[in-house]
Amino acid sequence: MTADLFKLGVIEALDALRASRFGCADYTRALLARIYALEPQVQAFAWLDHERAMAEAEAKDREAQTGKSVGPLHGLPVAVKDIIRTRGIPTAMGSPIYDDYVPDYSARVVEKLETAGAWVLGKSVTTEFAYMTPGKTRNPWNRAHTPGGSSMGSAAAVAAGFVPAAVGTQTNGSVIRPAAFCGVVGFKPSLHLIPFAGAHIFSPTLDHMGVFTRSVADAARFAAYLSEEPGRIAPKIRMGESPPRLAAVRSPVWDRASPAQQARFLADVAALRAGGAQVTDIELPAAFGEGHRTLRTIMLFEAAWELSETQKRHRDRMSDFLNRSLDEGRAVADADYQAALEMRTRLIEELETFLKKFDAIVTPPAPGEAPADLSITGDPAFCTLWSLTGVPAITIPTGLGENGLPLGLQIVGRSGDENRVLAVAAWCEGKLPFTRP
Repeated sequence: MTADLFKLGVIEALDALRASRFGCADYTRALLARIYALEPQVQAFAWLDHERAMAEAEAKDREAQTGKSVGPLHGLPVAVKDIIRTRGIPTAMGSPIYDDYVPDYSARVVEKLETAGAWVLGKSVTTEFAYMTPGKTRNPWNRAHTPGGSSMGSAAAVAAGFVPAAVGTQTNGSVIRPAAFCGVVGFKPSLHLIPFAGAHIFSPTLDHMGVFTRSVADAARFAAYLSEEPGRIAPKIRMGESPPRLAAVRSPVWDRASPAQQARFLADVAALRAGGAQVTDIELPAAFGEGHRTLRTIMLFEAAWELSETQKRHRDRMSDFLNRSLDEGRAVADADYQAALEMRTRLIEELETFLKKFDAIVTPPAPGEAPADLSITGDPAFCTLWSLTGVPAITIPTGLGENGLPLGLQIVGRSGDENRVLAVAAWCEGKLPFTRP
């Protein structure tokens, strides 16, 4: 049994720990054994300390044995993206500039998970400053393929069975895309619902916190206790009384999807319709054709501001790609930035109106399977509109492509309507079963 503990999801692990079927130390040993077997190939972690991990696990066991009340995530080991500060643990931001940086405080999200009883097993690899230049992580399904980015280590760690849950961030497509590429669930709640304070800021208008798990129910259970607003996300999904009303949206970037992803999406929509969902094939208002340019304008203008001092001091230690992007952002006129913010406000309002007729949108999460190229992290275009508008989005794996790598489905809902999005995603998950190796 101990050898298989790495297969447990969040809810299964928490239930077993609470029932004392095994201890946190037993669970952690099983996870570390799995990590030692596969980490040399996957390389999901930027930092991991075996002795510290076992000490944390044993401390959790002692806490449970005292009979005192423990938190709802007590004993759960998780991975945290390495742009999120962790007190006493290195936080390198995916850049050699921060090689020796050990924060003396933790980000708010880390405080939240620790208060709930979870603990940081390791720091997961990020792209450089959570932008586009890849880190060392490989896709667990095929090590010649990217795991996506920027939360590459978090997605890969969950997919490989290293941890049952991980924390990541998304500015454009950095939770949904790697989750889709790695065949796990990626959940990005509404903007600011999971606090971003203490994480490296790239674009304050667009930066979201999100989570990775291996089921929708696990995503709800984990994210519920990271929310800045207690009770906003229910830890147990409440399913609707009737099948959902869905808008099947191909989006303005449908032509970027591979034939396999297009076919997967159409097959998923057909299966949901056959399962009882009311599915309407419909496109977004024409104004959303401006969404991708709008996000890029806002993102690079703000990134150039946020990283201006770092770039001045350390330009030679930043990638050419990041330097060029920041230079592009610095060249954006203030008037163009303000116009982009105004367009964002308009799109938020139009999306709210669009969604009044539906419980959720279903749309592809990525252009297709993870590219067989470790120098890139893939195209985030299918995530852009939902990051720009700050609405909740979740992706579930639904099948495999021609190369045997995962393909998925993204579910998007109204701002602040996380519980409905999770319920719809759980319903879709039940109609589109996915088997992991």
